Amino acid sequence: MHAAPLRIDFDDAPSLLTGLAVGLARPVVVIGITGAPGSGKSLLAARLSRCIVPTDAYLPDYDRVPYAERDLPAHADLERLARDLSFLRQGRDANIPVWSFHTHRREGFCAQSPSPIVVCEGIHALHDAALPHLDLRVFVEAPGDVRWERIAARERAGERGWGVEESRVFFESVAEPTFAAAAVDYRARAGVIVSNADARSAT
Repeated sequence: MHAAPLRIDFDDAPSLLTGLAVGLARPVVVIGITGAPGSGKSLLAARLSRCIVPTDAYLPDYDRVPYAERDLPAHADLERLARDLSFLRQGRDANIPVWSFHTHRREGFCAQSPSPIVVCEGIHALHDAALPHLDLRVFVEAPGDVRWERIAARERAGERGWGVEESRVFFESVAEPTFAAAAVDYRARAGVIVSNADARSAT
C-alpha cells in the first residue's frame, strides 16, 4: 500500500517542498504539480523555481482538434514533454515549446537550462508519460467557485486575451471535464496534497 499523502496549506508549500527536494540529495530534482484549472499550480511553481516546464506548452494547435478535445492528453505532445523532463533531470538543456494563449498554437521553442529544482506544472503533470521523470508529485486542490474567480480575474487583466465569457465556456465545457476525467488517478499518484482555498492566490 502507498503511504498516505502529506497534506499542507498553500502558504507552507514552497518551503516544505523545497526542503523535500533538498533532502533527496540529487543535483536536479523534478517536481510535478497538477490540479484543476485555477487551483494555483502556476503560482506555486513560480515560488519554487525559475525553471518551469508547463504542460500547456505541449498542447496541440487548437485549430487542428475538435473544440471539446483541445486539452485531452491524447492530443498533447507528451512524448516530447517526457524527453524534455528527462534532459533537465540529467542536467542537460532542453528546447521547450512556446505555446501562445493568444494565437492558440505553438509559436516556436525556448532553450531552458536546468536548475536544482525543475517544476513540471499543468493539468497533466502527473500523466503516465511524465511520471518516470518526477521526483516529487504534488496535487493542488481548491473549491470550484474560488478557482473560477481566479480565472475570471486573470481574464479581466487581459493575460490571455480570451475575455471572461469565452473563458467561462472553455472552463465549463473543456478544461473542467478534461481534468475531472483524470483527477482521481492524478490525486492517487500525489505524495503531497496542497490546499489552496484562499481566493487571493492566483493561478
